[in-house]
Amino acid sequence: MPMPILQNLMEETVLRAIEDLMNKQNMCTCEQCRLDVGAIALNNLPPRYVVTPKGASYARADLLEVQKYVDVIGSITKAIKLVKEHPRHKIKNAK
Repeated sequence: MPMPILQNLMEETVLRAIEDLMNKQNMCTCEQCRLDVGAIALNNLPPRYVVTPKGASYARADLLEVQKYVDVIGSITKAIKLVKEHPRHKIKNAK
């Protein structure tokens, strides 16, 4: 039987949505900027930790609820604005 792993589904959800939203904002998508956006957004959202596949299914369904998804997009959008205004990457590394 495989070892159970602790997984934050909110992190998975945010990281999947970041790339598309950053591209729409016409901003740098370097690793530093992506991670900064992810960290800021996740620090403003409640975690959704699961250990079992059944728990993951329930949590994913919960994240699909419209208001929770709007909260995720809103948090990422605010983080993008902040990172875009104050990027921490070096200019030569920016894409």
